[in-house]
Amino acid sequence: MLEKVFMNWALECGSSPMLFPSLMKVEDLVKFDYFKNFPHLGVVASKISADHCSSYTTSGDEVTHICSSHLSDGTYMLPSAACYNIYLHLQNSILNQTQYISTIARCYRNEEYYSGLKRLLSFNMREIVCIGTVEDVQSHLLSFKKKIADLAETLDLSLKTEIATDPFFDKKSPKALLQLISPVKEEFVYGDEVAIASVNFHRNFFGERCNIRMQDNSYAFTGCVAFGIERWLHAILDKYGDDLLTIESKFQELLCLQTI
Repeated sequence: MLEKVFMNWALECGSSPMLFPSLMKVEDLVKFDYFKNFPHLGVVASKISADHCSSYTTSGDEVTHICSSHLSDGTYMLPSAACYNIYLHLQNSILNQTQYISTIARCYRNEEYYSGLKRLLSFNMREIVCIGTVEDVQSHLLSFKKKIADLAETLDLSLKTEIATDPFFDKKSPKALLQLISPVKEEFVYGDEVAIASVNFHRNFFGERCNIRMQDNSYAFTGCVAFGIERWLHAILDKYGDDLLTIESKFQELLCLQTI
């Protein structure tokens, strides 16, 4: 039911649903300054090198781990966010009008610790992305801030809005300095410890890096709304426990309120 609420929101803004491959090229992530900002989060996809495969097939010992020296160089990464592939999909394109795209992806993050549904190595992220004019992007994000607040109120979840301190661009760049004046990422935090949703204003960063332009040749602005599915489940279960009837009635109320 949670995903149905998010999908209804995606339909309301006219977004096109898309799915993308589960691996990303390292060279593509370089375009987004990923390794300047988030190398600590990265999870590399690799394989056992041919020179070492025989040591596993002939070994009678129980294998508990793969030695790093036995792995081939990793040229692919497991995604840590769902929206990156959207900008790559639109690379070198000229948009006739603002576009809205929704996607869900299994994401991976190398965290300092893991804790139940709150913090996982592998989790699902639903994103609803706007690519177009600065006015349309800002309107998109503003409308979803209200939607998230209304959803939390209906579910009786107490959320705090906080300015995030992890901008997606180089922290020494002019854009990062501008973050101090005009925040680009706001998180909705449950229980003072876990962000279950965020709204992200990228300005024209991805438009420039992927050469996505509007009809007037200006770079497109982008913004996304992200929902961590398992984190929302954590918040709901923390609030209601195993009271499934109350949870179901809350979602029935939500779905009745939606127009889709």
